[in-house]
Amino acid sequence: MNNVKVRAANEDDYEGLHDVWSCRGVARGTLQTPYPSLDYTKRRLQELPEDGHCLVAEVDGRVVGSIAIICGKNRRRHVGSIGMGVHDDFQGRGIGTALMEAVLDLADNWLSLKRLELTVYADNEPALRLYRKAGFVVEGAHEAYAVRDGKLSDVCSMARLKG
Repeated sequence: MNNVKVRAANEDDYEGLHDVWSCRGVARGTLQTPYPSLDYTKRRLQELPEDGHCLVAEVDGRVVGSIAIICGKNRRRHVGSIGMGVHDDFQGRGIGTALMEAVLDLADNWLSLKRLELTVYADNEPALRLYRKAGFVVEGAHEAYAVRDGKLSDVCSMARLKG
């Protein structure tokens, strides 16, 4: 998708982010619960940690995805933890790739992070493909990690190390 613009999120993006985070597929593919309130989404964006960065993907002025990276502290300041979501209607169209490329640039060239980590549901093949393409490897599995669709589901821990 050529008309994807990735930029830093701002406080006015809460309605667009709410639209993304309210998608059934986004809730199912992340550790978020469905049906977030608009106020919750606004607070979450306003209360991003000082060492956190949230980027959004826009298509024709509409927020269609987001990725956040939270930097570690003290003896883990070389680490960043990533979470992302793409609106159900825009999945499979390169939005996740654009977000990942932008956050990798931020992590590698501006934050000097050496380790990026994330968790992903073990059966989320599209996300696993994206993360592997970005250089992440599975470091381990966590059985019965989170409730999804009324059942306990497994996740994989993935990380990307930079020289």
